[in-house]
Amino acid sequence: MMKGAGLVELRGDVVPDDAARSQPIAAEGFGWDWLKSPNRSLHFDRPQRIWETKAVPGQSRPYVVATFNLKGGVGKTTTTAALAEILSAEFGKRVLLIDLDPQRNLTTMMVGEKRSAELDSGDHTLAAVFADALAGRRPRDAVDLVQRQVSPMQAVTSVDLLASSPKLIALQDDMARLTTLDPTTVLAAALTGVLSGYDFVLIDCPPNLGPITQNGLRIADGYLIPTIPDVMSTYSIPPLQSHLRHLSTAWSAPITELGVVITKYRRSSTVHQRILETLRENPTLPRLFPTRIPESNQIAAAAEFTDFGTLRQKYGQGGQFLALRELTADFMATTRIKLAWGR
Repeated sequence: MMKGAGLVELRGDVVPDDAARSQPIAAEGFGWDWLKSPNRSLHFDRPQRIWETKAVPGQSRPYVVATFNLKGGVGKTTTTAALAEILSAEFGKRVLLIDLDPQRNLTTMMVGEKRSAELDSGDHTLAAVFADALAGRRPRDAVDLVQRQVSPMQAVTSVDLLASSPKLIALQDDMARLTTLDPTTVLAAALTGVLSGYDFVLIDCPPNLGPITQNGLRIADGYLIPTIPDVMSTYSIPPLQSHLRHLSTAWSAPITELGVVITKYRRSSTVHQRILETLRENPTLPRLFPTRIPESNQIAAAAEFTDFGTLRQKYGQGGQFLALRELTADFMATTRIKLAWGR
């Protein structure tokens, strides 16, 4: 905010001028005499993120969000892809997808099986970054690995991808012997100078808490938990919360809970209804996004690498696309509120 008549520059902790500093603060609350000062300002310390060389005031910074669940098969990758495509086509956002899952389903969804295999054989995936570190070399700059304007949908023009590889399975097993640098900072070292060009960065994490996953969480501002509302899919949410709080403390960096996204929802299922009620009533669990993504053959078929014409045709015209679009709008609002500390 510009300084001037009646305006206060908002930057953070109150820093009064010498005259205001000499006046006592009222016992019943904050003293507002500093507002009379012509040099009044608020100073917010914008925290430097691990992937930044330095925190530059006013420089654009993306919302970096990991999608994560310790249970596989919960629609995590499809939800991540849908968020990215809708953010781009419907809201004009620049999105970077980071695929850390060795199954590379997200990579295949966005560039197809043939291109995915070509990237793997040509050493143009994130496996190359971790291989460099294990070989004692500085991790290569990931900017050279970014695949531009991915997605088979012509309407999606601003989604990029850092591709995954099955090689990450073996590399993850070897990460424990890495001694030249912190094993959880390899990805961050490769992303210096890459992320600032995006509005959103979505990280598709594998369903484990190994070192590859921790590399994704280490750069994340927050995390999203897609889950089916059944016992097996939701059982791991409390221990997951606890462990991420532990990692956040160990890394001295916040990892904010953004909420739980209900996927593959069946309204007629009494189990789904009961688990939803349990999730809503437990105040220790993350917020439930109000939009529930229905179980749908069309959403399942959306994983196919083909141009469906429109996103509505891709994800389903029976309300499925509208549910995903509503989720995306809520996701944007949630990140702006809950991740405001990092902007």
